[in-house]
Amino acid sequence: MIFLQQLAVVTLAIGTALVDAQTKTGKTTRYWDCCKPSCGWSGKASVSAPVKSCDKSDNPLADMAAKNGCESGGTAFMCTDQSPWAVNDDLAYGFAAVKLAGESESSWCCACYELTFTSGAANGKKMIVQATNTGGDLGDNHFDLQMPGGGVGLFNGCTAEFGAPSSGWGAQYGGISSRSQCDSFPAKLKAGCYWRFDWFKNADNPDVSFKAVTCPSALTDKTGCKRN
Repeated sequence: MIFLQQLAVVTLAIGTALVDAQTKTGKTTRYWDCCKPSCGWSGKASVSAPVKSCDKSDNPLADMAAKNGCESGGTAFMCTDQSPWAVNDDLAYGFAAVKLAGESESSWCCACYELTFTSGAANGKKMIVQATNTGGDLGDNHFDLQMPGGGVGLFNGCTAEFGAPSSGWGAQYGGISSRSQCDSFPAKLKAGCYWRFDWFKNADNPDVSFKAVTCPSALTDKTGCKRN
């Protein structure tokens, strides 16, 4: 009996260590730049197809090589349905630009991660995101969450696509500051904009713990991208 108890303790310790090894800590920011996502180009990773891009009228593009709308003369933009949404009060789905320590686009493009917010107004809530983009200005283990009105950051395709101000809606980094500002957004972006102030409680760059998970079909159906 003593041996079995000791074995159970050892087994539990090993199991805990394995879970701990899979769960890491990181940080978040927010953005919506309207640009074609980096994982929307062929050859970035072993996937079923690159992440969908859309034309200026938000129609999916068949040409995966279409020029980024954030470049002069570009025609490919972020599709508006790659906005976040609430599954229930404690879980949301969405998309993110990602940079993970010791990894590259070949390992994170179109992979999914379960984030548990560990600080701020969204503390304790979970969000599953699919990595559709790469943040050249991000630190390690950093998820830049896509949400309309979150700030354009380094690049701005929203002026070309929607006629947004030259530095995007609100501040270049961080975006708008109140829910009422979402009211004047393009119709297809309003729900994702309101999400920030409703489900996300306007949390300001909360910390997270995160782990890789299997992508829900609700996410891959929108991007058209699955890891092989």
